[in-house]
Amino acid sequence: PQISIAYDRNRMAGYGLNVEDVNQVITTAFAGQVAGQVFENERKFDLVVRLDSTYRSSLDDVNNLFIPTNNGLQIPLSQIANVSYKLGPAQISREDGKRRVYVSFNVNGRDVQTVVEDIQEKLAKDVKLPAGYYFTYGGTFENLQQASKRLMIAVPLSLLLIFMLLYFTFRSFKQAGLIFTAIPMSAIGGVFALLLRGMPFSISAGIGFIALFGVAVLNGIVLIGTFNQLDKEGWTDVIKRVKEGTKIRLRPVLMTAMVASLGFLPMALSGSAGAEVQKPLATVVIGGLITATFLTLFILPLLYIIFDSKISFKRKPTMEKVITIVLLFFTFQISKAQQAKKISIDEAISIASKNNEALKANNFDILAAKSLTKTAFEMPKLEANALLGQYNSIQQDRGFGLSQTIPFPTLFGAKKQLLQAEVKSKEWQQQISINQLKNDIHTYYYQLMYLQHNKVKLQYLDSLYVDFVKAATLRYTTGETKKLEQITAETKRGEIRLLFLQNETYINAAYQNLKTLMNSNDDFEIVTTDTYEPLQVSALYDSATIANHPSIKALYQEAIIAEKNSKVESANGLPDFKIGYNNQSLIGIQNVNGVDKYFDKSNRFQSVNIGIAIPLFSFKATRGKVQSYKYQQRAAEANATQQQKVLSTQLQNALLQYEQDVAQYNYYVKQAVPSATEIAKAGKLGFKTGDTNYVEYLFSLQTATDIELKYLQAIQQVNQSVITINYLINK
Repeated sequence: PQISIAYDRNRMAGYGLNVEDVNQVITTAFAGQVAGQVFENERKFDLVVRLDSTYRSSLDDVNNLFIPTNNGLQIPLSQIANVSYKLGPAQISREDGKRRVYVSFNVNGRDVQTVVEDIQEKLAKDVKLPAGYYFTYGGTFENLQQASKRLMIAVPLSLLLIFMLLYFTFRSFKQAGLIFTAIPMSAIGGVFALLLRGMPFSISAGIGFIALFGVAVLNGIVLIGTFNQLDKEGWTDVIKRVKEGTKIRLRPVLMTAMVASLGFLPMALSGSAGAEVQKPLATVVIGGLITATFLTLFILPLLYIIFDSKISFKRKPTMEKVITIVLLFFTFQISKAQQAKKISIDEAISIASKNNEALKANNFDILAAKSLTKTAFEMPKLEANALLGQYNSIQQDRGFGLSQTIPFPTLFGAKKQLLQAEVKSKEWQQQISINQLKNDIHTYYYQLMYLQHNKVKLQYLDSLYVDFVKAATLRYTTGETKKLEQITAETKRGEIRLLFLQNETYINAAYQNLKTLMNSNDDFEIVTTDTYEPLQVSALYDSATIANHPSIKALYQEAIIAEKNSKVESANGLPDFKIGYNNQSLIGIQNVNGVDKYFDKSNRFQSVNIGIAIPLFSFKATRGKVQSYKYQQRAAEANATQQQKVLSTQLQNALLQYEQDVAQYNYYVKQAVPSATEIAKAGKLGFKTGDTNYVEYLFSLQTATDIELKYLQAIQQVNQSVITINYLINK
């Protein structure tokens, strides 16, 4: 929140005041102004004048601040200004002449790389930025990227220097290679140590690998050097030489590994400040030295025996051939796996139709609705009751009865029609989802096609600016022009590079959106052609075509459902039939044909009852429900009619937009693009020969660039119009 003072310049003019004088009074009252200086011995202080804190604590103090006028009067600030609280930006940051908004956060429990990758995936999926906006990732992640690039140079260079030093030491590629095998073995231990401690790879871990490689190679040098020394002393048997050398150098090798490991142990267990840097480095060194020591004492002597120059293997050429074939096979398989599959628009739609979770949900809704159709002939529950006691006489009689309510037969047919109508409604909802999915697939697919051709065009334009930069640099070197021409050329080329990087970002985002729609994690590429031409509308359409749109059909189906519901309610208002069966005992003496006869509990008496349930008091309720569903039916039909009119209008507008986009495309094809090519060629030739100055050449390049890029945009606009038309006609 900020205090905003909006001056009324007309009133200020009436009092003879100006903004500068009023600003100075306000600044002096609330911020303070230097009115003089105070001397205290040899020290000098500024004397600052401002209002007491009591009179600068609220908005009313600003309103009531008196401003002196030229005629000696004083008026409150509220007479010439409107003072209020307003929300304003706390800070506006800029970089490279563009506004920049920072979103800062800390990472705990995870590595920065995967966190940023998750953020990039979420932003590409859920956030669509307007033109000219883009994301950048800085801070620790930026430092990580820069350090990773440096490590990509430092690590191979370190390995090369190590191998060179080994060769200069032993004067043998064979022995240098033997010692060099300690590096991958130690790297395995470092990786497993990080994995066991749950640590991600970081820059400090990368530095630890470099340090580890040096220590691991050192033990190999000690061992191979001893083997060579014994060879010079006359140990001709290579087996005995290796055993003796390993025995002699066992303690130095173990001491080298133990000293380095124990020295790094406090860093590996550190929990104080800086531990996040120390722990990965120490973990890599300790874990790597364990495996490297094992290599040095066991595997390296065996390799020395195998590759000793005095031992030969008859099948060596065969083994080399086998190894070569295996390596070639794996190289072919890897290169084959790395080739991204190309898919067409139809294949993309087919994959999305099978994998899209929304369509799967629609299928389950349809199956659920179909399952309910089996309940159309559901009967009410059968009632069963039992009697035990003195309900006829003092004797303990027993009886039981069964009763079944049967609805009016027309109810079953009405319920079946209602359930079938609901199944049809679910099917239309699925058609709506399919139509929307096709529209989204077409949108991102042809956007990718546009971005791919835009990428090629930007590379071509970048080559033009590269020539411009070279020519400008040459002319500056020879003294023909000033430095300004070279700087301008480099700046313009930088703009093209920024457009290229922005285009790459859009390509990645479009691919991510396509993968989400297709519910696929496999890498793929769209099928592109050398020529980029717009889509075409296959035929003319009128408003009658809209009637078949699934959204219209779905609304009309809602009206049908309301109609079927009203019939069900009408059937519910009809009488229900009841049928029952009773079986009981009448223990005692009964008169049968004038003769008294005793009946016990084994003698049973049966009866059947038939009844009808008439809804005398629910007539109005039933009538109200039926009327309600009829109103719902009319509402759904009205919505369908209105939606049809809206879609018809959208179709007419889309057709008009398509005609306009086609006219724009034809203009670029017939006039603008050929002219742009000629402008670029003529400008380039004139600049090289000196007939055109750099300002004219820069203008010609800029003009050609704008035309070439707008030409591609014109094709994309035509494609988008066609996609919209196809969506409206459900094609």
